[in-house]
Amino acid sequence: MNTNFFALSLELVVGFFALLGMTKVLGKTQITQLTPFDFISALILGELVGNAIYDKEIGIHYVLYAITIWGTLIYTIEMVTQKYKKSRNILEGNPAVVIRKGKIDYQQLKKNRLDLNQLQHLLRQKDVFSIRVVEYAILEPTGAISIIKKAQYEPPTKKDINIEAKPVFMPITLITDGQILYDNLQEAGFNQEWLSQQLRNHGINRTKDVLLAEWLEGDDLFLSTY
Repeated sequence: MNTNFFALSLELVVGFFALLGMTKVLGKTQITQLTPFDFISALILGELVGNAIYDKEIGIHYVLYAITIWGTLIYTIEMVTQKYKKSRNILEGNPAVVIRKGKIDYQQLKKNRLDLNQLQHLLRQKDVFSIRVVEYAILEPTGAISIIKKAQYEPPTKKDINIEAKPVFMPITLITDGQILYDNLQEAGFNQEWLSQQLRNHGINRTKDVLLAEWLEGDDLFLSTY
């Protein structure tokens, strides 16, 4: 019994790190831009690894073999789609304009097997609750929708109302979970002495009492304690 638990634990650990390594190699687009092909690949890979782990007759080398072969296939497909544009249509699909100049393209809906309820659901996810607001809507290969609103429904920009644009800065986290992020502190141009003084100014004497400290140029240091 102990031997079985040890073998299962070892296979789970190896499978976990092998999958983690594969996701690093394949890149973040496998997660953030999940196309139908990627979805099928993930399902099959999970099934392969799951069966390999829980089948007593299959060892660790089969788990690694399954992950390596399937990961190589996915990586090869990714390289092919990057090098040969024509292959993208087959493997990744094309975006489809489902609303064009304010009118719903029923043929595109039918072609992509998308009904009106699903279209309205996708629009609501973009904070659009009426189709009359939309000038163009594009159904992406990932299943998400991108929209361009009609001009009268677009919020005015600072350029439109002649307001001078101010520079935009990226907020930098200096402390998280009571730990100082020294790389970020250095990037912001400060040192630990400056940070300690800022904490004291806010009545905080210990760094570990700080849940989050965020610095933004031109603004005060934002602090949140436990």
